[in-house]
Amino acid sequence: MVAVHHRTVEVDGLTVFYREAGPADAPVLLLLHGYPTSSHMFRHLIPALAGPYRVIAPDHIGFGRSSAPDVDAFTHTFDALAEVTRSFLAALDVDRYAIYVQDYGAPIGWRLALAAPEAVTGVVSQNGNAYEDGFVPEFWAPVWAYGADPGPENEARLRPALEREAVEWQYTHGVPDPSLIAPDTWEHDLALLARPGVDRAQLALFADYRTNRAIYPAVHRWLRSSGVPLLAIWGRNDEIFGPAGAEAFRRDAPDAEITLVDGGHFLLESHLETVAEAILRFRPRVLDHRARQR
Repeated sequence: MVAVHHRTVEVDGLTVFYREAGPADAPVLLLLHGYPTSSHMFRHLIPALAGPYRVIAPDHIGFGRSSAPDVDAFTHTFDALAEVTRSFLAALDVDRYAIYVQDYGAPIGWRLALAAPEAVTGVVSQNGNAYEDGFVPEFWAPVWAYGADPGPENEARLRPALEREAVEWQYTHGVPDPSLIAPDTWEHDLALLARPGVDRAQLALFADYRTNRAIYPAVHRWLRSSGVPLLAIWGRNDEIFGPAGAEAFRRDAPDAEITLVDGGHFLLESHLETVAEAILRFRPRVLDHRARQR
């Protein structure tokens, strides 16, 4: 049985909860989760990858078991989440790592790469967008509207995203056999979303999402100049980030490995073995890039 450690570290006056497994001297794989979940989404993936990798999975501020400060005490933006993640890695003395990004984890991961391009030894994007191509218009229209005008009317259109029906849908849509998805997943997320002040923090991130689109050209330049190995493994039935978002990586990373799987947004809940096996096959490319960076 793989030993998975559940730890906290104080970062910039905040508590960051994280899960960690694998040898201290193994190459690091940093797992960056999406909305509305936490490192809980990696609970089965971590044991599958630990050993070949040292796997580290933090909860972003406002998510999971990490601090959830009120909007008056913390600026809930993707820049701020990336800054906390940089400080978190420094606290763990981690300066080189591959990233697994999903949903919100992607813009956080891109900011890490742009701030320290030499630190990132590989990218696994699992339904984590870096191109306009991936946005499903029907899903994103209310997000863009709220970002442009965070007034009461647009807020009312977005608040259902914090509620049971929408959270459950994120797990079950696009999955051929929804009975594979444990209800514990959305119950876990809903309980943590219900903490005081978390709704306002999440609305702030909805409003800030537009800033992620602005950094995409810089991300594309980094992909082209760095030659960083990239694996995009995607639930092709995702109605949030469509499969065009995966295919688009080939524009700037011609050697990218693109795998489309018959699943939805949270692929680990229905296709864990497929994803884990792909990441383990991808490891030699990460090690080769890491060696060439020296």
